[in-house]
Amino acid sequence: MPHAPLWKPTQEELDAARLSHFQHWVAARYQMHFEGYEDLHRWSVSEPEAFWQSLWDYFDIVGNKGAITVQHIERMPGARWFPEAKLNFAQNLLRYADETPEAIALSIHNENGPQGRLTYADLKNQVASLATHLRSQGISKGDRVAAVTTNSEHAIIAMLAATSIGAVWSSCSPDFGVSGILDRFTQIAPKALIACTHYMYAGKTIDCRQKLDEVIGNLDTLTTVISFNPVEPTKCEALAHNRQAINTMTWDQCLDVTQAQALSFEPLAFNDPLYILYSSGTTGKPKCIVHGVGGTLVQHLKELAFHSDVGQGSKLFYFTTCGWMMWNWYISGLALGATIVAYDGSPFHPEQTVLFDLAEKEAINVFGVSAKYFAAAEKFGIKPVNTHTLTSVRGILSTGSPLVPESFDYIYRDVAPHARVSSISGGTDIVSCFALGVPTLPVYRGELQSPGLGMDVHFVDDDGSSLESGKGELVCRTSFPSMPIYFWGDENGQRYKNAYFSRFDNTWAHGDFGELRLHVLDDGSVQHGVIIHGRSDAVLNPNGVRIGTAEIYRQVEQVDEVFESIAIGQRWDGDERIVLFVRLMDDYALDTALSDKIKHQIRAHTSPRHVPAKIVQVSDIPRTRSGKIVELAVRSVVHGEEVKNTEAIANPEALALFKALPELSS
Repeated sequence: MPHAPLWKPTQEELDAARLSHFQHWVAARYQMHFEGYEDLHRWSVSEPEAFWQSLWDYFDIVGNKGAITVQHIERMPGARWFPEAKLNFAQNLLRYADETPEAIALSIHNENGPQGRLTYADLKNQVASLATHLRSQGISKGDRVAAVTTNSEHAIIAMLAATSIGAVWSSCSPDFGVSGILDRFTQIAPKALIACTHYMYAGKTIDCRQKLDEVIGNLDTLTTVISFNPVEPTKCEALAHNRQAINTMTWDQCLDVTQAQALSFEPLAFNDPLYILYSSGTTGKPKCIVHGVGGTLVQHLKELAFHSDVGQGSKLFYFTTCGWMMWNWYISGLALGATIVAYDGSPFHPEQTVLFDLAEKEAINVFGVSAKYFAAAEKFGIKPVNTHTLTSVRGILSTGSPLVPESFDYIYRDVAPHARVSSISGGTDIVSCFALGVPTLPVYRGELQSPGLGMDVHFVDDDGSSLESGKGELVCRTSFPSMPIYFWGDENGQRYKNAYFSRFDNTWAHGDFGELRLHVLDDGSVQHGVIIHGRSDAVLNPNGVRIGTAEIYRQVEQVDEVFESIAIGQRWDGDERIVLFVRLMDDYALDTALSDKIKHQIRAHTSPRHVPAKIVQVSDIPRTRSGKIVELAVRSVVHGEEVKNTEAIANPEALALFKALPELSS
């Protein structure tokens, strides 16, 4: 029997959705009729040239589109989008400085509370000042500007200043160690470094200066270093170094508006580099994934406007660091005239409700966090529906890992019963999403609402045949503009091809394991919901049965005593057995009764094959700096294999907890 939706748009919400406006606009332009989202999506992937061209025109992107939308659309990789176009990313994000200069562009917060606001005019003026300084230091088109930075106004201003002059931006968060920073930045040879001297987390101020001095000493290409202190701005000082070729200044020195020249924007090709992002790097040095100017812009405009319903005046928040692609994603809301609400620090300090407090005080409209945040908030017993007024929150976004069905229940019961919950999934590889929210469709428990417009998503079997039902590999069969333009240093493109195209010919294989769910809606149209069961390289395979780890996690985390868990497949007796590691809530210990309770929960709600052969208690679980648990690294440790790059892990000391465990020797 089909499940009833948890949320459906009202007629008023349908009429007001930006997606509805676009659907009507496209229908009129091409003299077509769409029954609903499924029809629109089908057109967007069957007529990709018309679809992506229509986005440029609909959003009136600042720049010269050129006469050609795409060359070699049949090649994947190899398609060339908007080969004649010229535009500038920062110019498009600052366009509202001329249209609505007094509107608030940035609202900045950290653990100490509000840190200030910038209007669009203020933002543009500060970008102009920093761009003037960067130009004076010889930074120009194609040079790399690296940043070790908090999620603050400094990061946003610096990114816009760098990209306004055509430089390439790459950032990481200040909690990275020296090796983690150098593993990334030595590969891209930056000319400028922008860095925070201190940051705050969970009430503690961390001094980064010694670490950054070592970083500076190992980046031979640097000519410019700019430092700032977001914790105590009045105490900022220039970072030390021992090379005369480097010019060091503080943020305030660079933002001398009396010296600023009028902001000019370097025209760039659609496929010129904009951002360099990094793979997690747990199996070696991280891959340097280069994203282009135009592809990033057009994809983000589409996802924020149509799939998240962000528009002029919207207040957009995402809890993220500058080392996660969600930072790059939500900052693009500036191009739609939104107010970006930024927060830096612990999501549970100084109060466990700090993010919900922020949502209420700032009247946030679109509120984004990780799936893990909601799981933890429920474990902590946080119930904003009883303590907060969150009527402003229209949309709740979640990513980082699959949002389990029980977290949907928690949000609709205890957080915001009126809001549209959008679990979204994509990643660093495409700096965007394959599947995400649709404001004109219902929300079903445990599902992403639909594949995104223009994303030709299928789930396939081992032979690459599309599955109408059942679990398979997530692939995309048609080129799209936000594919990486290349990997840095990958001269013949082989690493890029191996990463996404070695599995199936002319098809992007993303590495996720999931399935489609078909719903027939009240008006007779259909909806294809998406369920992600985990990474395909972490899929468990006991007795030849493929099991996504998310299927197990969602059951284990319903057990009150369990805070979080991680499951791996251990090679055993010529096969594979499931091993589950659990981190328990305070004051609990794993005993036979609790182990049996966990097994019963899994067996009763999945199948006997999902039940782990071993359950082991650990005091911590390793995760990347963006909060994703690292199943492959744990599996390597359990098998006595080397984890090649522990710098990619936020808490690498936790790996030792899984080494040579006597419980796994029998």
